[in-house]
Amino acid sequence: MLAAIDRERYSVIPVGITRDGAFVLEEDDPAKFALDAERLPEVVDNGTRVRWPEPAGDRMLRVAAPDGSTVDLGEVDAVLPLLHGLHGEDGAIQGFFDVIELPYAGGGILDSAVCLDKHFTKLALRAAGIAVSPGITVRRSEWETEPEKVRRSIGELGSVVFVKPASAGSSVGVSRVDDGAGLDEALGVAFAEDDKVLVESRVAGREIEVGVLAGRHGERARASLPGEVVLTSRSFYDFEGKYLGGDGVDIVCPAEIDEELTARLGETAVRAFEAVDGRGLARVDFFVTPEGELIVNELNTMPGFTPISMFPKCWIASGMTYSELITELIEAGLESGRN
Repeated sequence: MLAAIDRERYSVIPVGITRDGAFVLEEDDPAKFALDAERLPEVVDNGTRVRWPEPAGDRMLRVAAPDGSTVDLGEVDAVLPLLHGLHGEDGAIQGFFDVIELPYAGGGILDSAVCLDKHFTKLALRAAGIAVSPGITVRRSEWETEPEKVRRSIGELGSVVFVKPASAGSSVGVSRVDDGAGLDEALGVAFAEDDKVLVESRVAGREIEVGVLAGRHGERARASLPGEVVLTSRSFYDFEGKYLGGDGVDIVCPAEIDEELTARLGETAVRAFEAVDGRGLARVDFFVTPEGELIVNELNTMPGFTPISMFPKCWIASGMTYSELITELIEAGLESGRN
């Protein structure tokens, strides 16, 4: 995204967040953050500290250098958060920008929080009459005190289940369990990420994903053409397949489906977006059963934006360029900030 953003329209100031949570001024160098399966990029502490504007002050973004001197970087019009998971996709950073009164692209507090927590995503979708994957929620305390009861409940979900943290992204902590083998280990992996875990039945069907962009100027949200995740040798669409171009998965966009199904997927995706008070964007992930039933697996309020990611591929197939898609997100954030 750093490489593709329209430099004739926007002046970009890259801000990185270290593992310890420090905001640092980063290099404006897309190559530094290229995805490499052997060594994923990381923001390291270079001694700088970004000073965000204060609500009652000017809109100037400043950086404190390691020697203590402070430099003005320019007035901020909008922030484009490129963050997955906790603190970045759960409403936390969105709340921070709301407090300091900076417009930002993407989801807001509520939709981000609801969609990162898959338990509450299902509650919101069910309330809107949208079908979701069968499953149960297991809390750590329940697993520790009543393990046999949990095992019986999971056994009723079928021979193949998926175990996933309720609030994690990018398939982190997700395991497939066949006939109960490795269930305890799978729960342990998921509980390492969250105190609340979902165990879901395997849904037989095609994995179809639809991009949604919030409406502008009072219009309804709109959906992209659907794309399909085709597993050739992987048991599910995991982190490596999503971000590192691993073998065993093909991304097909647009999906090879008829117009009627395309229309139903688009309408249901927009309804799901509205059910969680969606703002900015989302990728809505479906299972389409052999009988044609649409089951929503989850919504992702900051989907992957790599060259192999489904969200940009779907919008490019729908007629937008990668650069135009980024511009759309920023302009929608600016518009929302003015309301």
